[in-house]
Amino acid sequence: MISADIAIVLPEVFLAVYAMAALLYAVYTTKDKAAPALLWATAAVFAAVAIWIGLSGGPVQTAFGGAFVDDGFARFSKVVILLSASAVLLMSEGYLAKRDLLRFEYPVLIVLAVVGMMMMVSAGDLMALYMGLELQSLALYVVASLRRDSVKSTEAGLKYFVLGALSSGLLLYGASLTYGFAGTTLFSGIVQTAQGGQLPLGLLFGLAFIAAGLAFKVSAVPFHMWTPDVYEGSPTPVTAFFATAPKVAAMGLFARVVHDAFGGAVGDWSQIIALLSVASMFLGAIAAIGQTNIKRLMAYSSIAHMGFALMGLASGTEAGVQAMLIYMAIYVTMNIGTFAFIIGMEKDGRPVRDIRALSLYSKTDPTGALALLVLMFSLAGVPPMVGFFGKLSVLAAAVDGGLAWLAVAGVIASVIGAFYYLRIVYFMYFGEETEALDKNGSPILWIFLMGSAAAMVFGVFNLFGVDTAAALAAETLVR
Repeated sequence: MISADIAIVLPEVFLAVYAMAALLYAVYTTKDKAAPALLWATAAVFAAVAIWIGLSGGPVQTAFGGAFVDDGFARFSKVVILLSASAVLLMSEGYLAKRDLLRFEYPVLIVLAVVGMMMMVSAGDLMALYMGLELQSLALYVVASLRRDSVKSTEAGLKYFVLGALSSGLLLYGASLTYGFAGTTLFSGIVQTAQGGQLPLGLLFGLAFIAAGLAFKVSAVPFHMWTPDVYEGSPTPVTAFFATAPKVAAMGLFARVVHDAFGGAVGDWSQIIALLSVASMFLGAIAAIGQTNIKRLMAYSSIAHMGFALMGLASGTEAGVQAMLIYMAIYVTMNIGTFAFIIGMEKDGRPVRDIRALSLYSKTDPTGALALLVLMFSLAGVPPMVGFFGKLSVLAAAVDGGLAWLAVAGVIASVIGAFYYLRIVYFMYFGEETEALDKNGSPILWIFLMGSAAAMVFGVFNLFGVDTAAALAAETLVR
């Protein structure tokens, strides 16, 4: 029944209606004067919907003939997406207002992107998958070029759009091959075509093209080429958004596709994901070494971290999905804190992105420097920070899944990647004397920086229950 279907998709419907209402309110009232209030209201709505979804447990439910799946895996992913989007919106206000970039369209576009992400992690059909993916992507293309008077921002939006269209084409071609050979677009129907763990050749090609399209969305090598330029060119709060919620959505969709649609052929897709994983870890670790722009450095860091998350997925097991979810939750928390610091990096009121400008920052702001040190150590996977346990979980999942060689490669890549995180710490504490950066004066940015750093230290005791929630989520997906 339609009413039962609507009840299942109510959070998405609520956010879509909110986005349209907010757009009409802003257009017919004070336009950009409404932007700050709209931004805060949207952040509050995201947090409220996250609580709503988090408390709404229950059995696996499907809507619209199986096109939409509401299960523990989708709910876990949605809570992480909504909370990270809420945090980034709150971090955005001061930066965007100071540079006359705070438009009412910004929170509205973020809401529409988030609705697309929520659709992605609940997709049970190839058409639902594509609808969610494009709703997210079209909104993100616009916010990437939010700074219209900047050549770099315009270039970022254009590159993202052109390469995103290419990836959508690859994914659509794979979806059409899959439909042609399976005779259905439903994941539950596609999974039945794998006889004895063997996929027909046409379906194998379809899987490869779908994996290529999804690899673009998670910035996995060799489909990573857009990431450094888009991270550098976009306004910094937008970059912070790119580095958090869309990554969770894309990894969630990847896991949903391989387990729900191709779960009977783990051996086929495990090889593809393992290759994407090892290539991403090493390119991200090595290419970041020469970067001095902190946003480009974080772009390559993102590529490497997606390689580690893919390692958990490559194992093809329930423990692997759990490890991937834990890793993504930790990764998002680390990135929110790190970007809270980057957004506040200014000298005489102007943004600074060169990591050498952090020289002896510990003398100017010892508390902020200590918080960034904790986050850098956690990103590098240095024990006893929480980031170490995230990496340990995916390494253990890879070994248990029979991919010991991938785990060894991950350890080597992690050691290489530690260099550029520790170099930032070196500059803060032992760099050459230089003109000091302004002290971060935003209380919101300070709260997120300190909160994220504290989570990396105190989370070692029980990961705040994230591991238990991830285990329950993985159990509903791998069944």
